[in-house]
Order: sequence, then structure tokens, then C-alpha cells
Amino acid sequence: MIYYFSGTGNSRVAAESLAAHTGLSLDFIPHCSPYLQNAGTCRSIGFVFPVYAWGVPPIVLDFIRRLPQQMLEDLQARDIPVWAVAVCGDETGKAVEMLRKALKQRGVTLTAAWSLIMPNVYVRLPGFGVDSKETEQKKLQDAAVRLKEIARNISDCDWKFDVHEGSIPSLKTSLVYPLFRRMGVDAGRWHAEDKCTACGKCRSVCPVGNIAMRSGKPRWGSDCTSCCACFHACPVNAIQYGSVTRREGQYRLDASFFKP
Repeated sequence: MIYYFSGTGNSRVAAESLAAHTGLSLDFIPHCSPYLQNAGTCRSIGFVFPVYAWGVPPIVLDFIRRLPQQMLEDLQARDIPVWAVAVCGDETGKAVEMLRKALKQRGVTLTAAWSLIMPNVYVRLPGFGVDSKETEQKKLQDAAVRLKEIARNISDCDWKFDVHEGSIPSLKTSLVYPLFRRMGVDAGRWHAEDKCTACGKCRSVCPVGNIAMRSGKPRWGSDCTSCCACFHACPVNAIQYGSVTRREGQYRLDASFFKP
């Protein structure tokens, strides 16, 4: 079983590629109830998620906190490997360590983890932005190769920790991630400019159903995950976060790199 979360699609295609190459089934975290999960006949259980502010998306941590105790006991009793793939623009910081601690608090040991570099998508802070087209294409090509390598490791039970944390990872995670949790998920700053065509694309791509169309304009609720999917998906670049994103480029995933 692979549990995954994705906003712009990077982690989704990573999870789909791993499932195609390993035969493991997929479950999208926002759409599955943790109370209905069980270890069943799983060969292994994986978590695939994007790195947010050098940490784990809150929605993933919350999912782990709510996993049923019986499932966790089954994992331990049957010694089922638990692994993770952290999808990042360049580095993970201590995101994998954060996940390991969250699992440990539930009595589960993280057996293995890999990082996967994909194109940058975060545009809500100064200094962050999408990659150039050349860098984007190179990252996607490298990611396709890397995913096959990770899939082989999983299929062969070659458990390892192969994670690129980057420089001063503890400092980045300990300083930036708490700020992100407190101030980085502010749905109130998202808005649509007058050029919005009311196509509803932003609503359809929101992974948690946080956007509603009212009077021909999108309106954001209180459950924003800060994934930026709405921004990147808008066909006329009408979605903005305050004034921060007005000069930022958009990213649309080319999934053709990841065909099995």
C-alpha cells in the first residue's frame, strides 16, 4: 500500500510510478479514512509526500496520528516494512526525520526512505519560484530514472536511507517549518483577479476541496494546505496570493516522463 499526498502533481505521479513498478496499491490521503485502514496482506507500506518548508505537510502528519491502533499493531506483529519518499525541489531538510518521529510516536519504525528531486513549485515566499524550463526538464528526466531505482529497491526489499537533506538541515527545519505552520497556511490571502474566467479549474484541482465558486469567482475556505495547486492550474494566471505571486511563473507537470 502507498499512501500519498500531492497538490501540483509531482508526488502523485511519483506514487503512481512506484505503484506501477512495484504492484502496490494506491490511496490518496485526503480521500481515505484512516479509521478504515488495516495492514491486510501488504508487503510494505509507503508514504509519498511533498516537502513543505523542509518538513512534512500537516495533512500527512495528521493522517499518521489518526491511524487505527489495530493497524499499527498488525504492522508490528507482521514486521511489515514502512518506507517513505520525500519529494523536494532540491533538498529535504529534516523532513524524513520528522516523519520518523511521528511514526515512532505511534509505535512504528520507519524502515527506509528516499528523496526525489522534482521541479520547484512553491511560489508563496520571496526567493522561491519555479525552475527554468531547462532545469525543469532535467529534473523530470532524472526523476524518472530515480523512481525506477527506488522501485527496484522496494521490490527487492533493499531497505536504505538515501535522502539528500542539504546544508544545515536541522536549522532550516527547526526555524522555517514552525513559521510555515503558524503563518504559511493563510487561505485568506488567495484571491482571483478580474481576468478570472470562472472556469472552475482551481476548484477541481484543490486536493482537499477547499475552493468553492460563488458569483463566478473562487472562494477559499479554511482548510488550505499551501500546495499552490490552484495557482499553477489557472489557465489565465488569475489566481494570486496577495501580491507575492504576481511575478512568479507557473508549473504544469509533464507526466509523460513517468510512463512505465
